[in-house]
Amino acid sequence: MLQLFKNKKAIPQRLLNYGFAAFGNDYRYTTRLLNGQFEMVVTVSNLTQVATTLTDMGSNEEYVLHLVPESCGAFVGRVRTEYSQVLADIADKCFAPDVFKSSQAQATMQYIRSKYGDELEFLWEKFPTNAIWRRQDNGKWYGVMVLIPKTKLGVDDSAFCDVLNLRASPETVAGIIDNIRYFPAYHMNKKHWLSLCLDHSLSLEELYLRIDDSYALAAKK
Repeated sequence: MLQLFKNKKAIPQRLLNYGFAAFGNDYRYTTRLLNGQFEMVVTVSNLTQVATTLTDMGSNEEYVLHLVPESCGAFVGRVRTEYSQVLADIADKCFAPDVFKSSQAQATMQYIRSKYGDELEFLWEKFPTNAIWRRQDNGKWYGVMVLIPKTKLGVDDSAFCDVLNLRASPETVAGIIDNIRYFPAYHMNKKHWLSLCLDHSLSLEELYLRIDDSYALAAKK
């Protein structure tokens, strides 16, 4: 169940609103399961690491059978279900996606947030490292962010990179693709989109200009 928190980061105020208490760099939440038979403690450390303990209040000993896949039976099933429901609720209400960690990806998100008021949207449960930005007035996409190995761009490098897909005019696409700074669009229309790797091969100033161009192009009918 802790896989629920992969590539996610807790929002401190959301944790506090949910009922977590702060202890230094940790946040701790306590609740009861099965009508008080168990005490569940959820600890979030450094906003990214999640740990749990489950204590049998009758014996005052830690209970672990719910974590053993081979354990079965109605009782352990009820424990596992309530335990999972608590974690799923915390993941949904207290955490936000934290997929794109490069400095240029962070700068890109902040630029779009400040200038256009838009946030990344993670639309596909099966593809949690893919997200989009869309215009608020017409819903058209103007940016797609993915985390992929550079080999997907045709580069002989298996390192993962935050890749940004942007709209561009066909003339711009035809003239700018160099497979060093600009690449044919990954999983997008290669005539109207291009890809760039957020690895500082472009300056932030040039990156922002490309974003503005993409945003403007998305306004056209």
